[in-house]
Amino acid sequence: MENKPVIKVIGAGLAGCEAAYQAARLGVQVELYEMKPHKYSPAHHSADFAELVCSNSLRSNDTSNAVGLLKEELLRLGSLIMEAAYATAVPAGSALAVNRAEFSRYITEKIEQTENITVIKGEVTEIPDDGVTVIATGPLTSEALAEKIANLTGGTELHFFDAAAPIIDFSTVNTEVAFFASRYGKGDPTDYLNCPMTHEEYDAFYRALVTADVAELKDFDRESQKEPTVFEGCMPVEVMAKRGYDTLRFGPMKPVGLPLPTTGEEAFATVQLRRENKEGTMYNIVGFQTHLTFGEQKRVFRMIPGLENAEFFRYGVMHRNTYVNSPGFLAPTYATIACPSLFFAGQMTGVEGYVESTSSGFVAGVNAALLALNRESMIFPKETEIGALAHYVSEGGVSSSFQPMNANFGIIAPFDKKIKGGKKARNEAYATRSLDILEKTFSCFLKNENTD
Repeated sequence: MENKPVIKVIGAGLAGCEAAYQAARLGVQVELYEMKPHKYSPAHHSADFAELVCSNSLRSNDTSNAVGLLKEELLRLGSLIMEAAYATAVPAGSALAVNRAEFSRYITEKIEQTENITVIKGEVTEIPDDGVTVIATGPLTSEALAEKIANLTGGTELHFFDAAAPIIDFSTVNTEVAFFASRYGKGDPTDYLNCPMTHEEYDAFYRALVTADVAELKDFDRESQKEPTVFEGCMPVEVMAKRGYDTLRFGPMKPVGLPLPTTGEEAFATVQLRRENKEGTMYNIVGFQTHLTFGEQKRVFRMIPGLENAEFFRYGVMHRNTYVNSPGFLAPTYATIACPSLFFAGQMTGVEGYVESTSSGFVAGVNAALLALNRESMIFPKETEIGALAHYVSEGGVSSSFQPMNANFGIIAPFDKKIKGGKKARNEAYATRSLDILEKTFSCFLKNENTD
């Protein structure tokens, strides 16, 4: 049999696994490099691929929500990550949340069993200078490779800080105070635990939170003496609180849609905990990403009614994320403009979130394979969410300062005329248009294309 073209994928996170899997589906041989278990980043602990180090939630399943649409696009296109997510899902109302260990194990086994993929374990410290390569080393790229990437980008490498929320042992929650309910009654009521606060309780909690001690940054997280830039979607709760007394009450602690079982009235503020696994033994504190010291987390978060005796399976942590100034550096295929055989994927490109990282891996993997096969590139249109993200990364927004971006309908191509019926009707129209495009053009190609 004729030798297959070979591409390299560096990093077996969400984006790297998706890229490797899609390239293999198209008939090229993939060498997938992963430094674990020989070396771990400070935030990783499992030897399995696609480890989730922050939340276990992939957010909304509703296609009238941009990330819900992006998930549906990827699912229809045959995404490995979406397949794994739905196979290992745990109840989370209208959101998609997964059992972390099962999710990573599913992807690891699928990658190891996929024809055309060879896993090579060990750290990569140099950017390959031959053949087609996808770099998907994620927000915690090792120092040696990060330095090479910084040199490649001409000093345009940037950093921001990302934070994870604590996970609580459900058996230690006081359910005489905390109650089960999903906001506005959507989904299974056991998906979320709610800890209501009176005005006085909130006041005491707020004052403790904004004066609590934060953890010292680790050496790998230091940026000379500069104040770190924090991405809005992962804002530490203590940083958010310092923006104003009521900021949390209109953010992660908003009480709307969660009436008290005893009175039917809304509390002054409410902390939500989301189920972390199917068994319901673990719950994470929604929106409580934090960089407080472990001791302060235990002290301050136990001030939340219902959590006075809470035990922590995992304390919140904060770590550095790395991304490049992608506009003008990357094309909508996620290939570097100066060197079209070198692709980037994942949060390093300036997409933010699990599903968004998967999306970039999908596009990069497909286009890396097509390049190796001497076939025309696949550029997804701005009318799709997967294409809108790719174009945002390559073009940027209206601001001269490039910032990481979640999936949203603000970046998708607008309609020529106003859609009647309000925001929901407009978003549903976006979703219908996008999925029609995929079904008519891209889905059939990817499901049937094979060069064997």
